[in-house]
Amino acid sequence: MELTISLLLLAFVFHATLFTSFQFRAAQSNAYDQLRTELAKAETPTGPLNTDENLVVAGSPVALLQAPSIGLSVTVLEGSSSEVLRSGAGHRRDTVMPGQPGTTVILGRQLTYGGPFGSLKDLQPGDEITVTTGQGVSVYRVFGLRRAGDPLPEALQSGQGRLELMTADGLALFPSGVLHVDAELITKTNKAAAQVIAYSALPAGEKAMGQDQGAWFIAFFWGVFFVLAGVTVAWLWRNWGKWHAWVVGIPVLLALGVTTADAVMNALPNLL
Repeated sequence: MELTISLLLLAFVFHATLFTSFQFRAAQSNAYDQLRTELAKAETPTGPLNTDENLVVAGSPVALLQAPSIGLSVTVLEGSSSEVLRSGAGHRRDTVMPGQPGTTVILGRQLTYGGPFGSLKDLQPGDEITVTTGQGVSVYRVFGLRRAGDPLPEALQSGQGRLELMTADGLALFPSGVLHVDAELITKTNKAAAQVIAYSALPAGEKAMGQDQGAWFIAFFWGVFFVLAGVTVAWLWRNWGKWHAWVVGIPVLLALGVTTADAVMNALPNLL
């Protein structure tokens, strides 16, 4: 049993710190290629609805966000659920698209799945953030970082644009809250698109530190299989001998451990 638990913990650490980064890079490569193609064809969504007047599919690439001062370049996807944030930064669907009048909110993970927003804390007032969308290139200037309890920025004036970046704050995997980066639009505003989703209508899993409660059932399901595999390996150890058990059992336990870890990661808060 001690070996089983150790392998599970090892699989979780390996998955969270290494394997998720590989997943993120592959997903980002595909998303960037799709975004570049759609920008060239003028097919990138510029609002919550596509050309067929249906909601843009969650996970669709909508922008490229770059912050040169911290070496950040990430493709932004539509939606902000834990599943979407495995593949990139996520545009919160109740807010305007970057470059449009109003406040755009983009969420990203601090550590896991590439941790694209892990360096947000290093941004300084005056740093510029560039966002490329189907409406062109918009430039924002950072004017503040804030945490829970800090005063909110002044209300936007009519026609102004703002960008708010959000990620987990504090120790990695043990967040103390949410870090907000506020930036003002310093280029001209683009034409606004009609908003059809209110913040109150967003699923809880798409808000900051949101969780997909249904994902815990899947994690439990895989956890049961992992425990059963551990019991089987223990039986083999006693009846076949330790070397046979190692050869047969360790690959199976590692595979199930990574799968279980992946399911757990999907159930944890979306900004980790």
